[in-house]
Amino acid sequence: MTRLRANALLLIAALIWGTTFVAQQVVLDNIGPFLYTGLRFLLGALIVLPMAVREYVRLKDRAVVLDRRDATYWCALGSLLFCGIILQQIGIGATTVTNAGFLTALYVPLVPLLAWIIHRQMPHLSTWPAVAACLGGTWLLAGGELSEFSEGDLWVIASTVFWGLHVLYVGRIAARKGTPILVAFSQFVVCGVLALTWGLLTEPLSQAALIAALPAILYGGVLSVGVGFTLQVVAQRHTGAADAAILLSSETLFAGIAGALVLGERLSFMQLSGCALIFTSILAVQLLPLWLERKAAAH
Repeated sequence: MTRLRANALLLIAALIWGTTFVAQQVVLDNIGPFLYTGLRFLLGALIVLPMAVREYVRLKDRAVVLDRRDATYWCALGSLLFCGIILQQIGIGATTVTNAGFLTALYVPLVPLLAWIIHRQMPHLSTWPAVAACLGGTWLLAGGELSEFSEGDLWVIASTVFWGLHVLYVGRIAARKGTPILVAFSQFVVCGVLALTWGLLTEPLSQAALIAALPAILYGGVLSVGVGFTLQVVAQRHTGAADAAILLSSETLFAGIAGALVLGERLSFMQLSGCALIFTSILAVQLLPLWLERKAAAH
């Protein structure tokens, strides 16, 4: 696969993930956040299952043994994913798609801060101005008054802690024995089972509501979880880290565009400035270290 084609696949993945914010909001007119999340992730797990089986067979051929510790790690990741997506899903019901998209992206500069707090890994110098700029962007997104943040905005911001922890550990756990697909499949199942169980116990469900929610469930499960994840895994093997960082970060922009086109959302100039500042910070915290490493290697 050429680098150009790989980059195109990453852009499609970002487009799918960004537009899924719309599905996540409109589905709440029919079913609750837990039921939607459970159905969505279990459906996504079914899409990924054939790849997971193939990877498991390859592991057996290489005599790689999976033990109880692996299962524990995978369940822990699924629990982090569950917390992150549920907080985000609840928040989306009480805020705009645009706000949800850009506020979710705050997890990006949060990851190096969590690594510093938990593992004493000193973050790159670019992290500090990126965090400050993200805080400034968040303030602008609130219209210059943090008191103007809705309850939904606060739920989404809370979800970024769990997204950050998930990103911090998912790569480490997948790399232990070379099991990226099995890790993804397992966490999808754990997240789906936890959400669906809670939803069946606490949220109303009818056949009519389920049928009405089906398009959003299919979009969120088949496209966002199944296809989006597959595209990312395949494409990132054939392109550079900088390309992937830029293209996947465009998810936030697609969320804003989808909110405007589908739901008619509009932002003030100050809020648009906040979105731009957050997006610039996200790119900087990912790309600046890569650029400096290449510059140092060139010398």
